[in-house]
Amino acid sequence: MSNLESCPGCDVAIIGAGAAGLAAAIFAGEAVEQSGPSRIVVLDGAKTIGAKILVSGGGRCNVTHDEVSPTDFFGNRRIIKNVLAAFSVEETISWFASMGVNLKREETGKLFPVTDKARTVLNALVDRCRKVGVTICPDHRVQRIEQVTGTEAGFRVHHTHGTLVAKKLILATGGRSIPKSGSDGFGYELARRLGHQVTVTVPALVPLVLVDTMFHKTLSGLSQEVELTTIVNGRTIDIRTGSLLWTHFGISGPVVMDASRFWCLARKQGESAEVYANFLPGETQEQLRQWFMEQTREHPRRSLGKTLAQRLPQRFADAVIRHAGCDGQTASAQLPRKDRDHLLALLTKFPFPVVQDRGWNYAEVTAGGVPLEEINFRTMESKLAPGLYLVGEILDCDGRIGGFNFQWAWVTGRLAGRASAVRGRRGDGSTGD
Repeated sequence: MSNLESCPGCDVAIIGAGAAGLAAAIFAGEAVEQSGPSRIVVLDGAKTIGAKILVSGGGRCNVTHDEVSPTDFFGNRRIIKNVLAAFSVEETISWFASMGVNLKREETGKLFPVTDKARTVLNALVDRCRKVGVTICPDHRVQRIEQVTGTEAGFRVHHTHGTLVAKKLILATGGRSIPKSGSDGFGYELARRLGHQVTVTVPALVPLVLVDTMFHKTLSGLSQEVELTTIVNGRTIDIRTGSLLWTHFGISGPVVMDASRFWCLARKQGESAEVYANFLPGETQEQLRQWFMEQTREHPRRSLGKTLAQRLPQRFADAVIRHAGCDGQTASAQLPRKDRDHLLALLTKFPFPVVQDRGWNYAEVTAGGVPLEEINFRTMESKLAPGLYLVGEILDCDGRIGGFNFQWAWVTGRLAGRASAVRGRRGDGSTGD
């Protein structure tokens, strides 16, 4: 860690010391090791860097996933495919191993450090930065950037401790998720001032809050496999199956987190959004009715609660029976047809009364950002401002839960770091395709 008192200028300035920014710094530093001396500086507004790395994966840091494809992301998948191809999962694993961080695969496909500590990942990234000569400056919040023309220097970066002149600039400011970590969305304003568009941004990978009168509080801590369907303006836009976690405020868990972006985006744009759950994934209401009728013939005296508990968690079965206005002690065979049909409809298409998402403080990532079409996918260089590179969450690309957003950070950081350093030494300011 350092300050900039003796550094009025540099070759590459990176704004943001999160995952993408640190990766960019490392790869830039490694690139210039072979091409001669260079100054690479990372500015970060937080007094302590890496907050999002440290809290990710429950404090264990889900570094990547064992299989990563464009379908794991939302955005321009043609461009995403080209970006991801530049740094495979195998290469990522080897890269971390070279920094002394060995990864282990869990049953879900998620890859974590064998230490199960996010601090291991952050320390390794910072140590590698130091070894390749990168200067990291915490508590240097960037306030304004000016593009300089007609001189060798490309950008004048105004921060809380003065001004830094840089030939190349990498924006790695993050999005708007977990703003206390420093990613409060100001990076979008910096990108706009440098000529870029920013699409609508909403929380993604965020829990959803249900109306207070729902029964979720009685189920807090219970998880179950569900099929979740999101309908926007009457059209089904997402169907996915996974684990749902009931909480004191509503619903969470991987399947909810992954689907949340669609609900958030629709509401932000003033569209109607509905979320339904099938608590018996892959089963239709008719199939469930047939099973239920078989049960009533074979066990006519068995209570409704015990009948449903054969297929569902008992706590949930009791709660949904009450929600349907039925008595769980009623013998299944004595349940009126109207009540039976209503209950079975709830089990296969339960309408969640979502009132809001849980907000930026609980969102793991941002949906929306700088359009990928404005970036050269081979280098992450801006097509609009030569010498400017954009990486990580500031871009309009968000992955599902499971390490995919970290993989996006590593690969975009690698592309920009290498291109900014090497091209900076050659003075090649072309932007490519």
